[in-house]
Amino acid sequence: MAAGAIRGSRIGSGPMGEAERGEAAPRKAVTYFCINDHQTLLHFALEAEPPESWDCPRCGMPASADAENRPTAPKTEPYKTHLAYVKERRSEDEAQVILTEALDSLRARRKSGDVIF
Repeated sequence: MAAGAIRGSRIGSGPMGEAERGEAAPRKAVTYFCINDHQTLLHFALEAEPPESWDCPRCGMPASADAENRPTAPKTEPYKTHLAYVKERRSEDEAQVILTEALDSLRARRKSGDVIF
C-alpha cells in the first residue's frame, strides 16, 4: 500500500456535513418510562405526534411518556394443550357421546373385516 494512502476512502469522498446532506428536520425529545424504572429518550419530528406508549428496549415492557402513570405489565396466558382447547369447546357429556359413536364405528368396521392401520 502506498505510504500516503488513506484506507477505506475513495476519491471525492470527504466528510459529509450539513451542507451536503441538507438541513436536519427540527425535532423534539420525548422520554418514556417503563415499570422497571428504565428511561428511553426518543427524538420525533416536531410535526409528528409521539405515540402514547413505547416498548422498552431494555426489558420489553410497555413504557409511557408520563413518569407518574406508567403502564402495567401485560397479562400473559399460560400455554394451553390441545386437550385444554377441546375441553373449552365440549362438555363432558358431549365428549362421551362422540367417544361412544367413534368406538361403535370402529367396532363395526372390525366386524366387517375392513383392515384399519
